[in-house]
Amino acid sequence: MSAKVLDKVQIPQDRYEMRLSGSGGQGMILASVILAEAIAKSDDRNVVQTQSYGPEARGGASKSDVVISPNEIYYPKAMKLDLLLCMTQESMDKYYGDLKPNGTLVVDTTLVTDIPADKYYGLPFTRLAREEAGHVMVANVIALSAIAELTGLVSRVALTSAVLKRAPRGTEEKNKKAIDIGFTEAAKLKQGKS
Repeated sequence: MSAKVLDKVQIPQDRYEMRLSGSGGQGMILASVILAEAIAKSDDRNVVQTQSYGPEARGGASKSDVVISPNEIYYPKAMKLDLLLCMTQESMDKYYGDLKPNGTLVVDTTLVTDIPADKYYGLPFTRLAREEAGHVMVANVIALSAIAELTGLVSRVALTSAVLKRAPRGTEEKNKKAIDIGFTEAAKLKQGKS
């Protein structure tokens, strides 16, 4: 569907559209798969996950969209984002324009320094993963957990179950710690903004 046609499409109001973006190797696609599974298994909402990434794979731009609706989802791609997660400056620069005016912006402040909005949720996901969870590979899980806490889109129980189902053997404890960090840090952030 071309951009010109999309401009004329009436976006159903019951859709919640989100994009997880960063660079190849940060686990954005895996994070969106986990999120979609957690939502689909925890209630009656429909959910669709799509993805795209640059030809470089590792290090290139990467994005994955998740569309949630209580009704049938006839078009699986995000058209105007309710939530945008940016794990790199490149992803911020590339996708910020797709966020609705009152959409929720979540930023990894370790790697994103030029933020074109006054209202956003910023946490140092990459630094927290490296320094507190013990490995940078769980930055995506910290970000997912923070999004769950900030939005209430999925319960901690459902998210934990989906993460542990997908976690490589031997990484369960690091992922549990990452979940705890994400929920805890996001709760602190919410208290500070309210």
